[in-house]
Amino acid sequence: MAKSEKSSKTSTSVKTSPSLQLHPTCNELSAMGKSLREKCPRQDHAIWQASHTRPDPLTLIEESNQGRISQLVPIRHGRMLQSPFAFYRGAALNMAADLATTPSSGIQVQVCGDCHLLNFGSYATPERRVIFDINDLDETLPAPWEWDVKRLAASFVLACRSNGFREEIARDAALCAVRSYRENMAKYSEMRVLDVWYARIDAEELIPTIKDQEARKRCQERLAKAREHSVMEHEFPELVTTGGLSPAIKENPPLIYHWHEEGYAEHEANIQRAFTQYRETMQEDRRLLLDRFQFMDLALKVVGVGSVGTYCGVMLLMATQQDPLFLQIKQARASVLEAYAGKSAHPNHGQRVVHGCRMMQSASDLFLGWTEGVEGRQFYIRQLKDMKIKPIVEVFTPSVMLQYAELCGRTLSHAHARSGEPAKISGYLGKSDKFDEAIADFSRAYADQSEQDHQTLLKAVRAGKLEVFVEGE
Repeated sequence: MAKSEKSSKTSTSVKTSPSLQLHPTCNELSAMGKSLREKCPRQDHAIWQASHTRPDPLTLIEESNQGRISQLVPIRHGRMLQSPFAFYRGAALNMAADLATTPSSGIQVQVCGDCHLLNFGSYATPERRVIFDINDLDETLPAPWEWDVKRLAASFVLACRSNGFREEIARDAALCAVRSYRENMAKYSEMRVLDVWYARIDAEELIPTIKDQEARKRCQERLAKAREHSVMEHEFPELVTTGGLSPAIKENPPLIYHWHEEGYAEHEANIQRAFTQYRETMQEDRRLLLDRFQFMDLALKVVGVGSVGTYCGVMLLMATQQDPLFLQIKQARASVLEAYAGKSAHPNHGQRVVHGCRMMQSASDLFLGWTEGVEGRQFYIRQLKDMKIKPIVEVFTPSVMLQYAELCGRTLSHAHARSGEPAKISGYLGKSDKFDEAIADFSRAYADQSEQDHQTLLKAVRAGKLEVFVEGE
């Protein structure tokens, strides 16, 4: 009997002992990733060839126009018409349809969804540090990590061509971006989970590493200017008129304008309702901060190529006469990836974008939140121009472009490592340049495709099939 009781106690002790092996080891994850090469060889990513069932590019542009403000759609067409690179930036839906036909390892992460080189830049963290990161995540969704890598690499080929660089430079830029992604993913695969999460790219630490002297000086000046930037001294006089009873946002039609249609009182009530909903999506301490400000005015504002025609705006709030706050409101529609990667788990697409920001960015905006209008439109909200520094790609020299490609590749690898399994992705990528070369081949072929699609748009405009408004004319 005693022997039986002893045996029972031993057995119970073994069952309740916690397991230290909660997840696969890094080596096991790396092996899993490497095994995926069997079903999806790395060299297969080099292939791009439009199938006979590929949707007409104009059909997808018109599909993307659905639900946009009709009078602003010609501005969108005009901006996409400027160059193949501009077309590419506005054609995220077109590329999503194409990427869905390309090979994938099967590993999913939180992706940007519109990962081109102009969707990266510097901005201030809530702690007032200036970091470099992805800064536009309107299309974010869980999807294959390769989709972001391919869209980023192809954007470098088109940007190089737009700058008049030799084709070898364009290929080298794509190679630099992908090589940097692969090598940095390997580094993240060896780091502790929290260390990956806490990592960030500090703008001040980047500047001394810039090899081009003129570019380094330009970045130093822009960072210094951003740090000295005052909302009261800069945005306020630029965006606000104080000629009336209370401060109001200046009109600059068709790019900035107020609601002038009938039913303004109802429109204003809807704004207040949506603002109250937005407040509830914020952390409690940030709600208290927001409550220090009073809503003053809201105007619609035309934004970047991909968002032209969606309901976007600028909101002015004031704590005192000398203490303004500007918030940017952006309509969040279904991600262009949804038809190919599955629907969002979030009921509000603004919430989807906010979640993507918090997953992919090493630091997110203090006032980030979401809301919904009475007509069912969904929005996310953040600060306007909070020390934001966008790359001036058109003045890049070849050497600066190559170094910037390395930086974007590094940044993207960190964003993917935060939500995915870096060891598994690194295991798939390996140590050789086989994947890098494949994506460089793909990028060149897809850049050719984008140039053809841009010509299709140009012909449609010349034939009078699409209405166009060219700014500055």
